[in-house]
Amino acid sequence: MLARAGAPVTLIGRPEHVEAIQRDGLFMDSIRFQESVAVSATTDTAAARDAAIVLFCVKTLDADDSARSLAPHLSPDAIVVSLQNGVDNIERIRAASGIVALPSVVYVAAAMSGPGRIKHSGRGDLVLGRSPQDSAQRVVDCFTRAGVPCRISENIDGDLWAKLVWNCAGNAITALGRASYGQIAQSELALQVFLTAANETMAVARAAGIRLPPVDLAHANVKLARDLGNATSSTAQDVQRGKRTEIDSLNGYVVRRGAELGVPTPVNSTLTALIKLLENSKS
Repeated sequence: MLARAGAPVTLIGRPEHVEAIQRDGLFMDSIRFQESVAVSATTDTAAARDAAIVLFCVKTLDADDSARSLAPHLSPDAIVVSLQNGVDNIERIRAASGIVALPSVVYVAAAMSGPGRIKHSGRGDLVLGRSPQDSAQRVVDCFTRAGVPCRISENIDGDLWAKLVWNCAGNAITALGRASYGQIAQSELALQVFLTAANETMAVARAAGIRLPPVDLAHANVKLARDLGNATSSTAQDVQRGKRTEIDSLNGYVVRRGAELGVPTPVNSTLTALIKLLENSKS
C-alpha cells in the first residue's frame, strides 16, 4: 500500500518471493482492488541501510536472528516498527540486537497465496505505541497517506494483549480444525473452546497487571470471526505448508505466564500441545 501510494519501498524477503516480485511486481488480490504493484525487492538485509522506516514483519520464530542481521545496517535515526504477533517482541528485539523498536498491533486477514502474491481477505489497520519523540506520529502519517488506517494508542500493552486474546482464541482452532473463522463462529462446540481460550488469556493478562480495553473482548472476537468469514489464521497457513508455527509466542506464551502467575490455562495448554504434535508429525 505504501509503494502503491508512491513511497519508495524495498521489500527484503526469501528468494522465491523476491524473484517473482522483481519479474512481475507484487500482485495484490485485495478486497478493494486487484493490481500488480511495482516495488523493489531483495534478499539482502543491507538494503535497509538508507531506510527512514523499517517494518519488522518476520515471524516471532525468526525475530532474534533477523534483528541481529538488521542492526549493523540501520541508520542512526531509522524508525523500526515491530509488525508481529505476540506481546514480547520489543523486549526480544532489544535483547538480541540493541534495536529499540516501536510496538504495534496489526489487524489484517492476509496470506501469501503464491510467490510474490498477496491475498487480502479483511481489515488492514494498525495501532502504534506512543514514542518519546515524534517517530510514532511520522509512521502514522506515512500509513495514513497510503490509505492504511493507523492510530497511536495510549495503552499499547492493553492493545497488544487484546490482539493476543484474538490469536489465542482462533489461531490454533482454525489450524487444528482446518476451518475458517466463519466456520468456528457457526459451531457451538468450537465456540466454547474459542471463548474459553479467550477468557483464560484475559485472566492471565489481568494477573499480569495489564489494563485491557473496556469492551467484552471475547464476544467482540466472536463477531470478528463471523465478519472474517472464509479467512483463516497465520497458524493454519503455517500448518498447511508444513512450517513451524508461532504457537510458543501465542497460546504457549499464555501457558508460561499463567504458570508464573498461578493462573490455570488448560485449554491454551491443550491447544499448544496439539499444534506442537502437528509440527512434529510434519518435520
